[in-house]
Amino acid sequence: MIQEQVRVRFAPSPTGPLHIGGVRTALYNFLFARKHKGTLILRIEDTDQNRFVPGAEDYIVKSLAWCGLDFDESPQKGGPHAPYRQSERSGIYEEYIQRLLESGHAYYAFDTEADLNNLRDQAKVNNTNTFQYDQQTRKSLQNSIALPEAEWKKLIAAGTPYVIRVKIPENEQVIVHDLIRGEVIVSTSNLDDKVLFKSDGLPTYHLANVVDDYLMKITHVIRGEEWLPSAPLHVLLYRFFGWENIKPQFAHLPLILKPDGNGKLSKRDGDRLGFPVFPTEWKDPKTNEIFSGYRESGYLPEAVINIMVHLGWNPGTEQELFTMAELIQQFSLERVGKHGSKFDPEKAKWFNHQYMQQKTEDDLLLLLKPFLEKHSLNPTTEYLRTVLHLVKERAILIPDLWNTSWFFFLRPEKYDSQVFQKIWLPGTSGLLRDFAQAVNLMDDFNKESLHAMVQNFISEAGVKMGQLMNPLRLLMVGSNQGPGMMDLAEVLGKDEFMVRIHTGLEKLNLPDHKTN
Repeated sequence: MIQEQVRVRFAPSPTGPLHIGGVRTALYNFLFARKHKGTLILRIEDTDQNRFVPGAEDYIVKSLAWCGLDFDESPQKGGPHAPYRQSERSGIYEEYIQRLLESGHAYYAFDTEADLNNLRDQAKVNNTNTFQYDQQTRKSLQNSIALPEAEWKKLIAAGTPYVIRVKIPENEQVIVHDLIRGEVIVSTSNLDDKVLFKSDGLPTYHLANVVDDYLMKITHVIRGEEWLPSAPLHVLLYRFFGWENIKPQFAHLPLILKPDGNGKLSKRDGDRLGFPVFPTEWKDPKTNEIFSGYRESGYLPEAVINIMVHLGWNPGTEQELFTMAELIQQFSLERVGKHGSKFDPEKAKWFNHQYMQQKTEDDLLLLLKPFLEKHSLNPTTEYLRTVLHLVKERAILIPDLWNTSWFFFLRPEKYDSQVFQKIWLPGTSGLLRDFAQAVNLMDDFNKESLHAMVQNFISEAGVKMGQLMNPLRLLMVGSNQGPGMMDLAEVLGKDEFMVRIHTGLEKLNLPDHKTN
């Protein structure tokens, strides 16, 4: 039972676009906060200036908003613990790194990157374990533990670049209590002395996130599995600061896996396999490479939310489609699994199709409107409703509303050659010419009367239904797609129906075609 005032945070780094794994983490934090009537914070962790990507923060904020996730405190909204960008909090971290230095839990290290690379290369040559800056190696390196005090202080006074590393204790067992994985025990002999403060005067993720979580009174840290190896260090930092009894509870979410389950889903997998891995389209400012997004691919935000929530969480029932209100009510970390979840592109489309079918005709009209405007079309609302009624069930993604209905608004300019070769027989053109003459004699043109006329026509002509309907559909829509022919003909109307028969035969330039 959670009794304290819940405060959770989503803390992305603006080093690129927001992966759907990040969307899921934000969603789980959102649902947890809303269920417990707590507070949700957006904190931008931008201390890694070398990997900072212009425009990434704005992309993250707008993508989360499109998904329907709102925050109580953020760089945009402000709040009692502002600022919410770590790059604007550097003065705060200096105070806390000094505490660690004074208490002996951190130390200065003057080793250059070249020095460390040489040690790594040497370890490879000697076939020893990968070099690690830890309890053993630090004793012989360029730092304030190995060097005499006078010497390392002289280096600092001379302006020699340095970093500040955490001093990991020797021969201890660190216990991480995880709400999803239970008790995780790690020996400090497997931990290295991570850098807490860089030579550029900014903290690393490890120091900044622990200090900020403490100052912002975060009660639960819900984040991806990739941060689980860092959790023992964070537990130690809470202890070093004297915050062990008020540290947040941890919950490390399972990985989102490739569709075949072989490894973590990456940004390259989506474009390679034909599905988005970002909520909205992303254009890399350095390479101008464009990565597809769910929004631009035609997914509804409510579908994306349901796709994401099921990648790790199980409601324990047969229900698959949820409103946000239902998710808030039913979500719990207890029902989040430990093991990775395979991303299923077809299931993602299924979710979107379900939510498309739930849309009202007014909703669908708004979704179709941009496609009509692109072609300078302005049909009546009544006509649009009639068309949408016929094509709605075929729409999986938003563009399908246009792709399955365009021929109600535009005449085909070309005809599918493969379909033509398959269905067009000797005498087909003459059959259609005769059919057009029969249609021309009809007083009432609706699907009931047309159906009766067609039945009579094929009986007298001695042909099968497909011999007439298949080529007729080709002339109406340019391919073999579309709703029932009688519905299609009724919506188009007699005049347009006749024009398309004659125009189609003319464009196909068939030898047995004659115009009346």
